[in-house]
Amino acid sequence: MFHNPAVRREIAALDAQHDVQRIVHLMGSYEFSWDINRALEVALFYTYGSEPVSKLLDRTEEFEKHGQKRYDDTALLIGHFIESGWGGDVGRRAIERMNQTHAHYRIHNDEFLFVLWSFIEFPIRWTDRHGRRPMTPHEKQAWFNFWFEIGRRMSLADIPETKAEFDAFVKRYEDKNFVYADSSARVSDATVRIMENWLPAFMRPAVKPIVSCLMPVQFLDAVGYKRPPAWRRRAVEAALRVVGFFNYFFAFGDYPGETVKRRQRTYPSGYSIENMQPVNLTERVSRRAKTTGEAPAADDSR
Repeated sequence: MFHNPAVRREIAALDAQHDVQRIVHLMGSYEFSWDINRALEVALFYTYGSEPVSKLLDRTEEFEKHGQKRYDDTALLIGHFIESGWGGDVGRRAIERMNQTHAHYRIHNDEFLFVLWSFIEFPIRWTDRHGRRPMTPHEKQAWFNFWFEIGRRMSLADIPETKAEFDAFVKRYEDKNFVYADSSARVSDATVRIMENWLPAFMRPAVKPIVSCLMPVQFLDAVGYKRPPAWRRRAVEAALRVVGFFNYFFAFGDYPGETVKRRQRTYPSGYSIENMQPVNLTERVSRRAKTTGEAPAADDSR
């Protein structure tokens, strides 16, 4: 199916602040559906280069034991509030579910800000380098404004108010926290195994080398991956440019690319947003209830 040029015209006519939910819906479901999904996958992977982030993920063992569920839950929750915004019922419930889960863990504000930045940065970076077209300055500002408000609704403190200020914050953060850690290597390897399982056996050895070509060197060093040779990076980038060329004209997958239409490996028979919490958290709450003899709290029993 061809992309509808009216979508780009509508985005350009909207206000990047007041109409941001509509703009991001159009970007995520129509204009950049395939690009944004791939970019957010890279963004999530990139966060494992942070030692504090990877230590928490490694300690819960969610990616090691329940990696596909963890991946699907994250993709679905983000997809819902991109499509519905924070004003729609589904988007509001997705943000609430995310906040309820985070409340059970000790996570420093800087880690939240770093992850939030990655969801801003990598779709912009992807569309500039590999996408069907680069985002316009108007679209980039709307994308930033959207995630700034998501951060505010997560009750994050000291969110940088411009992209340049956010970039400077993350540069300082990475200088401090992007160091090699066994936890980063384990979580990254577990995620690679998730992606390998999507493919036939003969294609699986190519996953890690290709993924490495998409990642900055500071990430590779932090997770202990070998830096790929320059020729391999150029080959992967050339292949993605070819994909982007065809995607400029033809929409990949469903159009619009709505989350509810995607096939979910974890939930082939459907799902409830309220049930999307880590398995270790569900088990922990259940053990606590058995020990105390009390029924789980309403949120915990979902």
